[in-house]
Amino acid sequence: MIRSLDEVLEKVSNLPKKTIAVAQAADDEILQVAQAAIDRGIANFIFVGDKLKIEKMITEGNYRLDGVEIIHADSDAACAAKTVELVRSSQADMPMKGLLATSTFIKAVLDKEKGLRSNRLVTQMTVTDKIDSEGLYFITDCAMNISPDLNTKVEILNNAVHIARILGYEIPKVALVTALETVNPAMPETLDAAVISKMNERGQIRNCIVDGPFALDNAISVISANHKGITGEVAGKADILLVSDIRMGNVLHKAITYFARKRVGSIIMGTTSPLVMTSRSDSIEDKLISIALSSYLVSQNMF
Repeated sequence: MIRSLDEVLEKVSNLPKKTIAVAQAADDEILQVAQAAIDRGIANFIFVGDKLKIEKMITEGNYRLDGVEIIHADSDAACAAKTVELVRSSQADMPMKGLLATSTFIKAVLDKEKGLRSNRLVTQMTVTDKIDSEGLYFITDCAMNISPDLNTKVEILNNAVHIARILGYEIPKVALVTALETVNPAMPETLDAAVISKMNERGQIRNCIVDGPFALDNAISVISANHKGITGEVAGKADILLVSDIRMGNVLHKAITYFARKRVGSIIMGTTSPLVMTSRSDSIEDKLISIALSSYLVSQNMF
């Protein structure tokens, strides 16, 4: 079992490096993270974009990226399409969004004929170190699905369990997180949580232990769970936190980053290869963690 983000970085640096194709790489932040990833032995890169501009930026920024292949593309759409093509043809292992709109990147990724579609829902998962024990928290979905219904939540959960198991969490504990730990008919997300818990109990959701609803405190703190008289295998010991919607997930992701000042990585799953989609406000270290997580998943030949 991978017990920390540092362990992810260490493991990936000792594995054969995967190649990341970057759509619209003419951006100093992209060049900085690529340089850092290469220096730490985490990944190799192919840059797609304005070839002359990228070469000029590499020279003027004194980056040591002369060995990186640069493929010219004239527009954002062409960059995204070429990046996806490189992955489909096995010239690269995964695509990364550079300086272009997310919608343009995703459109190419999900193209029905030339994209990276699979039969699974595309979902996002935030990964961070646990607070007071060895292990990782997997928080989902913080970026892709806005207001998931019950069936969509089950798909998000199954994706998260799949990834957690690849990372060594054989039977991950899943907490369905809402604003409170009791079922309240006025709050539909608590009803969804109760139904999903029962589905797991009856074997409709496998390879994990699911319980909920939980409030955040009693999902991750045994002390809090005990204070409120909440028992069970998941109470206070969750590995996966399934949030009720993107509003909760996005705020939680940013609270971890800015209030708690903890490192985070992000995984986009549900396609035939993981997608590296980092925020411009992410630190270099957080971007490296996202790259390392995706690289590790590819290295296990289970994505």
